[in-house]
Amino acid sequence: MKKKSPFIKIITSILLLGIGVFIGKSFFGPKNVETVPIPSTIKYRNAGLSNDTTQVASAQEFTGRIIEVKKGSSIQNAVKEASPGDLIRVYPGTYSENVYIDKDNISMQGVVINGEWPTLDGKKEINDAFLYSGNGILIENFKIINYKGNGIMGQAGNNFIIRNNWIIDTGVYGIFPQYGKNGLVEHNVLSKIADAAIYIGMCDNVDVLHNEVFDNVAGIEIENSRHCLVENNYAHNNTGGLLAFVTPGLPIKTTFDVILRNNFVVNNNHENFGAPGSTVSGIPPGTGILIMAADDVIVENNIITGNNNTGITIVDLATGDPKANDPNSEGNPDRVVILDNIMFDNGNAPTGELKAVMLTQMETKGPDIFAYGGGTGSTIRDKNRYRTFGLDNYGMAQITDTKDIPTMMTPSPVPPRSVSAEELGELTYYGVCAGCHAFGTRLIGPPTEILQAIHQNNPQGIVDYITAPKNLREDYPEMPPQDYLSEEAKMAVAEYILALKH
Repeated sequence: MKKKSPFIKIITSILLLGIGVFIGKSFFGPKNVETVPIPSTIKYRNAGLSNDTTQVASAQEFTGRIIEVKKGSSIQNAVKEASPGDLIRVYPGTYSENVYIDKDNISMQGVVINGEWPTLDGKKEINDAFLYSGNGILIENFKIINYKGNGIMGQAGNNFIIRNNWIIDTGVYGIFPQYGKNGLVEHNVLSKIADAAIYIGMCDNVDVLHNEVFDNVAGIEIENSRHCLVENNYAHNNTGGLLAFVTPGLPIKTTFDVILRNNFVVNNNHENFGAPGSTVSGIPPGTGILIMAADDVIVENNIITGNNNTGITIVDLATGDPKANDPNSEGNPDRVVILDNIMFDNGNAPTGELKAVMLTQMETKGPDIFAYGGGTGSTIRDKNRYRTFGLDNYGMAQITDTKDIPTMMTPSPVPPRSVSAEELGELTYYGVCAGCHAFGTRLIGPPTEILQAIHQNNPQGIVDYITAPKNLREDYPEMPPQDYLSEEAKMAVAEYILALKH
């Protein structure tokens, strides 16, 4: 009897093995079961404790529908279909659209499968990825790239959660909640943003936790906002790492009650590529933390190193924004508290006015902490451990830590703002317009008084322009269309702008 060749035996064995594996998987392998968890919404949050005792409330019971969006479908169409309480689940694929959410309690959940993200790509043609004006909005697990205006912008929506997003090169701002109350921004990664990667504008009670920001002009910016916690973030290779300041000319005039705690603020030496004339274009490269005209700011337990201008800069408006003119903004940083921080290797290459000031002290190196201008009531826990300038009037800090403040969020959700017909113009201005337009100073667009001069007694002219804007000046960026606003809201805000007085 003729023996089978070794080659045939090998081929036969491989075939039998393959058949066995196929049969085994078919009969005994795991079934393809949907394992994507329902996202948690927050009743209350007790976060930020440095001793690992973070507690997050259990998720509210989900009772809405799940609407699935897959490659080739429209996210905006899903929003139109959704009702309050629904979850929109977006699967991997590329979606080139602007998504506007004007309903309450909508959750947007990206589904990441085998490392593939649902990606919103603006192709440098679309202004904004997500805009929301609803309350109780959640946006998580998205990659957002190549937009001209904003990655995620909130317009007067309360009780927001923005987390686990990857945002690259989205124009002016990365994450920008404006005029909102009670929010959480956590576990996001942002880079290549031409203004602020995370910009908390005119908000109250916001926690900014566990984010990484790099290669931006400003890393995390708390502007004209109150009761904010910035903790456990990694800000590196920005022009400025963490900022808390007042921008004059905005409807909200103050920044106060801000804690900057347990952050890594490292090597923020990127060249400033902000729009010429804008507020952030004046941030010197090498700025670790900037406090300008903000009150009751506590700086605690941060690692601040490798920032070539200064580790911490504390200035008044007259110094930091000398062209600003707002008689209703009190321009001094009062009651700043510097607690224990690790600071070293800062100030290796000071620039501009700081360099000139240090030369008057026969120093070529910048300090860890630089304070200049007005302000009263500020304190420091241990002045001798840092290299400082301008802290002669700082007293001894009366507290050692802030561990009794685990969060700045409210114990329960805040109610939506009730808006009468008379208040619609003001709310729209605060929530939509004031992030780019202010009196007497340039933010992104022309100052408000220039808009008044152009349109004078013609509110319809403003309505027509914001519906279909054209870029009329090369020294200002293109304005995104506001055509998603109702005709009533557009006319109300136009009349409000023309009636505003500085």
